[in-house]
Amino acid sequence: MAQTTNSNNKLTNLELSIQISLSGLSFCVLSKASNTVLTLKEFLFDKKLNPLEVLDRLKILFKTDTHLQQNFDTVNIIHENELSTLVPNSFFNEDCLADYLKFNSKILKSDFITFDTIKFNDSTNVYVPYVNINNFIYEKFGSFTYKHVSTVLIENIFHADKDSDIPKIYAHVNTNHFELIIIEKGRLLLYNTFEYSTEEDFIYYVLFTAEQLQLDPEIFHLVFIGNVEKDDNLYNISYKYIRHVSFGKRNDTFQYQDQPKTEYSNYTLIKSL
Repeated sequence: MAQTTNSNNKLTNLELSIQISLSGLSFCVLSKASNTVLTLKEFLFDKKLNPLEVLDRLKILFKTDTHLQQNFDTVNIIHENELSTLVPNSFFNEDCLADYLKFNSKILKSDFITFDTIKFNDSTNVYVPYVNINNFIYEKFGSFTYKHVSTVLIENIFHADKDSDIPKIYAHVNTNHFELIIIEKGRLLLYNTFEYSTEEDFIYYVLFTAEQLQLDPEIFHLVFIGNVEKDDNLYNISYKYIRHVSFGKRNDTFQYQDQPKTEYSNYTLIKSL
């Protein structure tokens, strides 16, 4: 997690979290005084945009949505992309950030690379944030923190299931991609992100990944979170090949003025609060 500061922001009891991807963005506002999420909104793009186009959409949103035209004493940004990799702390060297990423991600020499420390797993998450988004938020609010979406997922899922003896595959589903987080007996076995366009794509990646880790579809549990519901195509095809399929829970304690669609939707956005 990185943090930037300047002196533009006035203290309030409001916290803002914004999640940014090239396929869409979402935000929520929390009143810390009443522990109530006052607003929760999600915007999906018609097609995958580039970072400059996403920034334009975000600027329009700040001009048109009154919920964003407030003072916040805490601002969180979640960067959602495939440009990340986990490095065990025993091998981590801050001077080698580009070296960690270049083997499994397409990065440019001009890319700014940063990292989050994941305490539960004794590892470091190296990633490329959307710098233009960070610059805009800094100019608007001053102090803010940011993380990669995988950091939020790994920390919260590991904390919730660290004592489970059953291998679990968490699928965090989005419109055209999903993340897999696999844990067993307090160990993180794998984190990865996959693009998909059909339910066949989805189940192929899940079963292939399980096979590589020698996990039995009759034994491991597939747990859905994110943008998925019971009896949709992803659920149905998963239940066809995997014995144990269920849905996770955020297990938050917030009150809501705008109710989330399900108890496992908007998982990373709300868990960043």
